Amino acid sequence: QVHLVESGGGLVQAGGSLRLSCVASGRPYGMGWFRRAPGKELEFVASISFNGVPLEYTDSVRGRFAISKDSAKNMLYLQMNSLNANDTGVYYCAAAPWHTRPSALQHDYDSWGQGTQVTVSS
Repeated sequence: QVHLVESGGGLVQAGGSLRLSCVASGRPYGMGWFRRAPGKELEFVASISFNGVPLEYTDSVRGRFAISKDSAKNMLYLQMNSLNANDTGVYYCAAAPWHTRPSALQHDYDSWGQGTQVTVSS
């Protein structure tokens, strides 16, 4: 497992952008972003392979969000554009074990950050 810390959340107006970052204590392999909206279940957002190839996006963010990673810096990013109120929630980064291709399934991941709050005002 690795220790993950997210940053970059905040309050933004609808239509605006935010860039989330996640720093890993060790060298993570495949990674992903999840979010939890108020009163809702944890939801998959995006995943990326060990070598930085985006793998999956949930339908509601495809074309607006972009996941990327800088393996040299042990960093994961989520660029979020055209934000709307439905994007409000706590965003978590997650890392998968070396042998796992990260998907939308939570059980693919064995390390989780503490989350960063994103609030989109309409």
